[in-house]
Amino acid sequence: MSNIQIPVSVLNLVPIRQDQGPKEAIDSMVDLAQATEEMGYTRYWIAEHHNTSTLVSSATSILIKHTLEHTEKIRVGSGGVMLPNHAPLVVAEQFGTMETIYPGRLDLGLGRAPGTDMLTANALRRSKSDTVYTFPDDVKSLLTYFGPEEKQGAVKAFPGIGTNIPIYILGSSPDSAHLAARLGLPYVFASHFAPRWMADAIEIYRSEFRPSEYLAKPYMIVCLNVIAAETNEEAERESTTMQQFFLNVVRGSSMKLSPPVNNMDTLWNEHEKAIASNMSSFTFMGDKETVRAQFKQFQDQYNVDEIMAVSYIFDPDKQKRSYEILKEIVDEG
Repeated sequence: MSNIQIPVSVLNLVPIRQDQGPKEAIDSMVDLAQATEEMGYTRYWIAEHHNTSTLVSSATSILIKHTLEHTEKIRVGSGGVMLPNHAPLVVAEQFGTMETIYPGRLDLGLGRAPGTDMLTANALRRSKSDTVYTFPDDVKSLLTYFGPEEKQGAVKAFPGIGTNIPIYILGSSPDSAHLAARLGLPYVFASHFAPRWMADAIEIYRSEFRPSEYLAKPYMIVCLNVIAAETNEEAERESTTMQQFFLNVVRGSSMKLSPPVNNMDTLWNEHEKAIASNMSSFTFMGDKETVRAQFKQFQDQYNVDEIMAVSYIFDPDKQKRSYEILKEIVDEG
């Protein structure tokens, strides 16, 4: 039995809009957090990207702290902390400190990719060995650091012990599904840019899940793109901002988040269109009734526990309206 009355949440990569700078992007991040908190969204996650001049999400924990400071009740977290770039103890200390200041409002989503190109990854790395392969052990270290006093080793996170900050495993391929299932942790799949493996990852996670002290049964979050508007035509036009965003990724170019255009075919060739469209293939797009139907069809097929929405919409008011429409759909059931 599918359920569309589920928690809905927000992912923000903190893009810089055309004619804006980094400060305006951070202000927009806070403004959207306050608006979606008011709407009743469950959590607001901020990504980690490096050496990307069009995104401001490099110092993720600082942005999380800033967002917590300017909101009251919405959970704030990382989507995610890319663990190969960080010593687990440092992450535990940072998040333990934030949890101490803002108790009960913090999530820690963990990814095994560097969130950047390999040259930058090497500049970020804490060791010369490939820390991608230590990801499972690093996750276990963090679980220990946040756990009870009696389970600590010689090295401890102060503050951090006993905070029990919820840890989520992020994935864009089936690899992390195995780990999340084995550790009995909630799993978040990145369908907003890597939809190809979503169905396989969900199946692996659910079939291999082992109950743990953290979670009794699987908890599956899927992140996808949402462009909701008053009409299908308006949503289609607004979606060209998202299409330009993915074209940027395909080309490896550095265009800021751009206003919608009348015709994408003047901007991309067929090959670029195919790749960009594939990356954004899991998108709820249209007016309220259209998005409702897409949401219901998705849940009939996958029945996930939570949706996390990314909305690349240029106009901040229209972006908020998109989140508002999605929340109305979920609340109406």
